[in-house]
Amino acid sequence: MVVLATKVYVEGDARERSLDSLRSLVDNDVGDLDVSFSVGLRDDEFPTVTVEGDDETVARNVLAEEWGELTPQFEPGEEYVGTLDAWDDDGFVLDVGFGNEVRIPTDEIGLGQGTPEQIRTRFGLVQHLPMRFVAGDPAEDEPARLADAERDRLYEWTRGSGRVNVNSATRAEARATVNRAGHAQDIVTVERLGLLEQSIVCGEETDPPGLLASIGQYMPSELLCVVP
Repeated sequence: MVVLATKVYVEGDARERSLDSLRSLVDNDVGDLDVSFSVGLRDDEFPTVTVEGDDETVARNVLAEEWGELTPQFEPGEEYVGTLDAWDDDGFVLDVGFGNEVRIPTDEIGLGQGTPEQIRTRFGLVQHLPMRFVAGDPAEDEPARLADAERDRLYEWTRGSGRVNVNSATRAEARATVNRAGHAQDIVTVERLGLLEQSIVCGEETDPPGLLASIGQYMPSELLCVVP
């Protein structure tokens, strides 16, 4: 069983639609392998995928690579994935499942100047966004930090044409909202960041704050701009 590093925190019909979407995505990931699978949901809102068959080891590895896999224990210096749960003056807090959380101190975020709230806003870090980190070593009093690959990804966002990041919506729902607001020609794509976290990549002539203002009325979500 693989515990995926993405959360299903919506309720009612939206939860069922999200799980249906996840089943389709998992099928896309492992459907060509000789396995059967079932999707479940833990009490902490992290989904699980149980796979069986001749290719089950390969399938688990594919899912872990695509989504990130939660584990109950960490090896110092190794890279893992958590979801952005909270932030305060002392840093970011990542939910890593199994009733655990990891704090990334402000000095270990590594995304330039500013408070954690300012950094979060500048880079469009919506709540529940999956983020990669390097585990610290409590025995050596070494804190966790954001992974270099995570920092590179976020800096790359600021070098493009801009984007609007959203949560509480599947990729299909985000794309449908853009179309409904009449902006289908103003975006490049909708990039999936997690199951319910998406990044709407703007076209070169599109103003991210303007796009946010236009689609915000249709989306009961947190929306944050990344302005190049």
